[in-house]
Amino acid sequence: MLMATRGITGKELADDLLQGVSSEQMRAATRLLGAHHDGYWLRRFFEDQELADAAGQPILEHAGPHPSIDWNAVGLLLLADSPPARKASSSEVAVLEFAASLVGRAPIQLQRVIHAVDDTEFRLLLRALMAAAYGETH
Repeated sequence: MLMATRGITGKELADDLLQGVSSEQMRAATRLLGAHHDGYWLRRFFEDQELADAAGQPILEHAGPHPSIDWNAVGLLLLADSPPARKASSSEVAVLEFAASLVGRAPIQLQRVIHAVDDTEFRLLLRALMAAAYGETH
């Protein structure tokens, strides 16, 4: 099931993927991916079958009434022999790794992440970290 993502903002994609998700860490990670480059990774999750192939399973779970991110699949994707970096910049990969680390699906080297992202991306990471720790209203 592919969803047309054109004409939808990254924030709107994240909101759609968050329906029924109660985990603060998953909410923060998904919102981070929605805010980063207008939902770059979220769009790829919907549109790029290569990502699911590299992970060995679908990245989006369609079991309920709304799709959600399968963070186990994202972790497998980051461990894949053909990582998603093939079509992504180092900062895009760093943001995906950071998001996956918020839900315990990827270890990260913070030094590598902070050197890969710009000031705007760094602020997004900090906001996501705060939301994962204290909730979205903090």
